[in-house]
Formats: sequence, structure tokens, C-alpha cells
Amino acid sequence: MSETLYDRVGGQPFFDRLVTAFYRYVAEDELLRPMYPEELDESITWLALFLAQYYGGPATYMQERGHPRLRMRHAPFRITKRARDAWLVAMNCALDEVKDALSEDDFNEMTGYFDLAAHQLRNV
Repeated sequence: MSETLYDRVGGQPFFDRLVTAFYRYVAEDELLRPMYPEELDESITWLALFLAQYYGGPATYMQERGHPRLRMRHAPFRITKRARDAWLVAMNCALDEVKDALSEDDFNEMTGYFDLAAHQLRNV
């Protein structure tokens, strides 16, 4: 069995760090902030669990929340090119904060995934 990105970065604490950093940027962004609930704790938990699962960690997200259905979950929000770009800036800034835990290949894999996901979720 090959080692997953989840294993290589040290497990859930890495994803908690990444997502906490990401939501700090979201909280400061005038375009993104209104798309999220007033309290961000639950959003932080779900995104960290989703990413951990996506990158080979436990299936806690799926067990607690069901299939991710990313397009469906994001459909209520107006995700324009500008919103997509702001989201990518926030995520890339967060990745920069935790890149000490990532190999170059893992960093590139994550930035590639976030870029693809952000483009796919644009709905305007």
C-alpha cells in the first residue's frame, strides 16, 4: 500500500492548519465573506475533514455528511470568475503558510486540485 498525501503531511493536523489559514483569508475578503455563515467553525471542520478524506485520510466526512456533492453544495452561491479567483488567492495564500510540510510534488498536486475544483464550481 502506498503512502498517501494525508500520511506524508502528518495527517489531520496539517489539514486543520491549512483550512484555519484559508478561512482567515476568507474572513478578510469582502467578496467571499458574505458567502459563508457568520460563525466559521463548522465550515472549518467540514472543509478540513473533506480535504483529509480526499487526500487519503479517514472517511469521517463521508460518514458524517454523506457524499461531498460539491456542485450541489455550492449551487446556492453566485460563483463568478471574480469569486473563483478570490477563493484561489485565499487558498493559495493558505497553502503558502503550510508549504513547509509539503514536498514540491505534493504542493503541486494540491494547487492543481484547488485550481481544477475552483474552475469546476464556477456557476456564473
